Amino acid sequence: MDFIWLLLLSSVASMPEKPKRSSLNQLTRTLLRRYDCGVRPVQNWTSPTTVYIDLILQSVLDVDGKTQSLTTSIWYRQIWTDEFLVWDPEEFDGITEISLSSDAIWIPDVIVSEFVDEGKSPPIPYVYVNSSGSVKNYRPIQAVLACSLELYAFPFDKQNCTLTFRSWLHSVKEIDLALWRSAEAIANDKREFMNDGEWELLSIPSRYWLVRQGGADYAHIQFNVLIRRRPLLYVVGLLIPSVFLMAVDTMSFYLPLDSGTRVTFKISILLGYTLFRVNMMDEFPATAVKTPLIGVFFAVCMALLMLSLSKSILAMKLLHHGQSEVREMSVSAQMLDRYGSMGHSFAESTFTTSSTRTLDDLTQCQGAYEFDLFPGEDIPSLNELPDAPPSSRVEALLRELVSLRLFLREGEGEDAAQSHWLALCSKVDRVLFRLYLLILGLYACTLLLLWASWSFA
Repeated sequence: MDFIWLLLLSSVASMPEKPKRSSLNQLTRTLLRRYDCGVRPVQNWTSPTTVYIDLILQSVLDVDGKTQSLTTSIWYRQIWTDEFLVWDPEEFDGITEISLSSDAIWIPDVIVSEFVDEGKSPPIPYVYVNSSGSVKNYRPIQAVLACSLELYAFPFDKQNCTLTFRSWLHSVKEIDLALWRSAEAIANDKREFMNDGEWELLSIPSRYWLVRQGGADYAHIQFNVLIRRRPLLYVVGLLIPSVFLMAVDTMSFYLPLDSGTRVTFKISILLGYTLFRVNMMDEFPATAVKTPLIGVFFAVCMALLMLSLSKSILAMKLLHHGQSEVREMSVSAQMLDRYGSMGHSFAESTFTTSSTRTLDDLTQCQGAYEFDLFPGEDIPSLNELPDAPPSSRVEALLRELVSLRLFLREGEGEDAAQSHWLALCSKVDRVLFRLYLLILGLYACTLLLLWASWSFA
């Protein structure tokens, strides 16, 4: 019998000792054994739970003017005190902080009012809890926010989008909100912001206020995200090429009016500008509320190119009109009466010399040689008067000389009229060109003043 007892005792002594639970496991079981995650964690139910909010902006991903939304990557944390998650670190091997499942404890229902879609955010299923009951909930979020965008000054625009934190159900008597850091520290914190993108972070001011709804006050904390667009990419890619095309179009006015290449050149510029606009349409901000000023800029530039082409067509049409046709036009007739008088003295024919007597001289000396010459009158040539007396032959010679002189005078008159008409059309072209430069200069100055005031505001 004693042998059997000794055998039993030896077998019990040889059995492996049951492992002891870890201090972390014991602490977790102790905290969550009687924990109810549906009850606000306060000993006195009249005491409000203060939730501290902290916010850091990491980047601006997209600004959509058509949907009036701003896609951002933010990092924020909520900190509150859970009076049911308090322990003595000395009883659990000096453990002062543990991580617990966010589904196992009470989480305040603090939301962002402007959230349209939370986007692609990594799930964080745990929260940190320290021995004094302070709970820290850290969350990185790629948030799509509803934002009232002002794109009229694009690409020199500034945006002011808000993130408003509030409790969805609990009034300020149950859940109150406060800033974890000072407002100045949050507003000037840019250490996590990716500052090498299209947008520049100016500041993130914040404010706290109460909203009364249904007979109760609700706490709100609003963060204003102030950002400014960097315009260099759009100035180099959009504005400067447009300015170059407008400058080339202006220089085309120095082409000769009667060369016939000015209209062709201007049409080529207009087609090139149209293709440029079509290729750059993706760079314009899509907005369904207001047309950005840069859209007005391109539309007016195209209108100015059309005006320039129309002016050149008008000048060319005026140049190729006959003098009699232009006199029938009311406006052109007034200009012709003032600048186009043809009462100029023509040069004497080279056939008239001091040794040659004119028909008037013959008329004064010999009354028998008086005759009138009419255009289209048949003049007998010298070959038709072989047996005529010398006086008849001299008279026929004078008739031929006077007819040649009238023909040359008519040709000189047509050349002079054409030169004078070209000079008149050049004057009209210069007047229209100066008017075009005036309109273009006023438009450019207006745009520069507007964009300068917005970019330095």
